[in-house]
Amino acid sequence: MNKIKWTELLIFIIGTELVGALSSLLSGNFSSFYSELTRPPLSPPGILFPIVWAILYALMGISAYMVYVSDSDEDEKKKALGLYAIQLFVNFMWSIVFFRFEQVGAALAVLILLIILVVMMIISFRRIRPLAGYLNIPYLLWLIFAAYLNTGILILN
Repeated sequence: MNKIKWTELLIFIIGTELVGALSSLLSGNFSSFYSELTRPPLSPPGILFPIVWAILYALMGISAYMVYVSDSDEDEKKKALGLYAIQLFVNFMWSIVFFRFEQVGAALAVLILLIILVVMMIISFRRIRPLAGYLNIPYLLWLIFAAYLNTGILILN
């Protein structure tokens, strides 16, 4: 096992967390919009979302770091980290589309694309470092739950 490169690990984690924070910042006053919506059963309180996302972003950053420092083929690593970057961008866009522009249907389309990209990323990461893939399973499950919520909001509003 390779020695942990703490600087690189922190760059991956903090960088990923900053993407989430910037997306949240650019989303506007999302608590007002979200509180006015009719939500489906099992909708968690709004306070839960930033907590869950902070954990998921940290896991994403750790998994990307694991791929980055792996001894795998450089082309395979580039492909996997490229998928990571693309899905992170799509993730960044979802909350802006949903909250800033209040386009619930378009946000669902973005979310479906994100789920597909995350599945591809998990498969790619798993080939390089199985644990790196597995660390993203909670993320995928949360996205599926988010798709349920997004769909319910679309139908109910």
